Amino acid sequence: QVQLVESGGGLVQAGGSLRLSCAASGIIFSINDMGWYRQASGKRRELVATITSGGRTNYADSVKGRFTISRDNAKNTVYLQMNSLKPEDTAMYYCNVQTQYQRSYWGQGTQVTVSS
Repeated sequence: QVQLVESGGGLVQAGGSLRLSCAASGIIFSINDMGWYRQASGKRRELVATITSGGRTNYADSVKGRFTISRDNAKNTVYLQMNSLKPEDTAMYYCNVQTQYQRSYWGQGTQVTVSS
């Protein structure tokens, strides 16, 4: 059974930092891209950052220079270091894993709230 367990969300003041983690288990195929998406209340889910198995990264323009995505392939874990947080970063953050044969898995989400 595939599980993506996210952690690290919470409440932080503007300008603060949080680090999200997502550990994947039960995946029998090779993991390709891993990423983070977010969905604010009343809005559509949007890409935050992705990272390939080779370490190539991609960021939404709104988080470039503030967020850093990384991964530990040995642990099937992806991280999102979020610095200089803004109230507009408030959202539910979801982990996503793409595997061989185009399978896609989502975590349950972790809430990030940034107060002004």
